[in-house]
Amino acid sequence: MINKISEFEKKIKVKLNNKSLLVKALTHKSANMNSNNEKLEFLGDRVIGIILSEELYNLYPNVNEGELDKRFAVLVNRKTCCSVAWSMQIQNYIITGDKKKIININDEKILSDCCEAIIGAIYIDRGFDYVKKFVLKIWKKNIEKSNITIFDPKTKLQEHSLKKYKKLPLYKLVSFEGPKHRPLFKIAVSITGTKKVLGIGKSKQDAEQNGASNLLKKINVI
Repeated sequence: MINKISEFEKKIKVKLNNKSLLVKALTHKSANMNSNNEKLEFLGDRVIGIILSEELYNLYPNVNEGELDKRFAVLVNRKTCCSVAWSMQIQNYIITGDKKKIININDEKILSDCCEAIIGAIYIDRGFDYVKKFVLKIWKKNIEKSNITIFDPKTKLQEHSLKKYKKLPLYKLVSFEGPKHRPLFKIAVSITGTKKVLGIGKSKQDAEQNGASNLLKKINVI
């Protein structure tokens, strides 16, 4: 295990004094219910949040709070964290209870949680200035893309519904099918005055985005 941890440190170009923190950050709860990465993930999520919100604040001094919030939401969502984790090849080092399980790009929650846990571990071991440099380095490409405001379908639908009806859209799980490693979610989406529209995806988030997109098309909101 020590050899594998050292290999991972070289890959991400980080060195921790306390190797056990990195082991815990890479441990999924299926491997150890009592000592896993959940608390480090909780901490890492907050550390990433303050680093990226400060970076956006400094990068876009003339952009209002609403626009900053949208850019921030894209930078810290599960899909982005998963992409960052994949770029670090975290999938090759995650410790799970199933020795035969191969982590793939569709395991978004496992990958994103582990990414956040690693940030939490680095923060505890090396401090804020060190982890800040690391986060800004691994998020660099995503930060550079943040100059393009991305309005995802859920955000568009929420803004439309709040503006017109003062109510949030409703999302309801219709069904969950398929094996654990390749699930298929079906979500019903509606707002005031519309019938339910179906969204399908490999995760609840994807299904909600798909459903929101389908509903926006139906009500002709671009």
